[in-house]
Amino acid sequence: MEFQHELIIPNEGLPFKVFLFEGENGNYVREKHWHTSIEIFAVMEGSLDFFVNKEEYPLKAGEQIIINSNELHSIHAVEKNKTVVLQIPLKQFENYFTAQRYIRFRGQEELVDKKLASLLRKLYHVYSERKIGYEFRTISIFYEIMYILVKDYRVTETREKDIRHSRRLDALSKITTYMREHYREELKLSDVAATFGYSDAYLSRMFQKYAKINYKTYLQDIRMAYAYRDLLNTDHTISQIALDNGFCSSRGFSGEFQKRYGLLPSEMRKQINEKGQKNAID
Repeated sequence: MEFQHELIIPNEGLPFKVFLFEGENGNYVREKHWHTSIEIFAVMEGSLDFFVNKEEYPLKAGEQIIINSNELHSIHAVEKNKTVVLQIPLKQFENYFTAQRYIRFRGQEELVDKKLASLLRKLYHVYSERKIGYEFRTISIFYEIMYILVKDYRVTETREKDIRHSRRLDALSKITTYMREHYREELKLSDVAATFGYSDAYLSRMFQKYAKINYKTYLQDIRMAYAYRDLLNTDHTISQIALDNGFCSSRGFSGEFQKRYGLLPSEMRKQINEKGQKNAID
């Protein structure tokens, strides 16, 4: 639920990270975020809705999507799904950059898409089963995926506008990481701007232009994401959750929560508890 720059940490001993999508049980929303790594989602069962730079991309079983470095995106998983996710750090493509640390990929014809999706499924199965020699087979499949990406998906012509946009998001990533580390504090726009050597007006424009959101809403999204997590995973009171996550009062937190989710935090917690009791009985 966090709205932020995401840090990608590869699987131990490997130059990438592969896993099953965390929203596999459905009724899940991953709010707007970005990362410098390349990310590929391959849906094996069910469906997902992606939103990339304000465009919607619904995916069903057998389809996949490539998320480029510094591409703002969110994910809605309404129903149950089984989706393999491959995250590749940008440095793995350094020999194929078309400009300063810049590379971009696009989708191709259905035949190539099916081949890529098949390789992603195979990569996950080999890595998760971990049979004898799986390390060699895992790396072999990974490099076959890398080969297809640079051969069939890489965009060789880049626009200066896109490069500038990517550089701005690199800078913004440092700021949002700082905000995530200090979101419990008052964190005024002027204080953050001063910390990074910007004017208030410049930082405000930077958020609006490159993150497509204003500073205050972005900060509230971070606070709400952590508060939502606490609501689900702790027995803290609503007031304590509000104060622990940077909200001035429980009333302000409850009002903001209701605007976003359509019900009060207390009502959400009641639903969660009732669902947990039902699952225990079943």
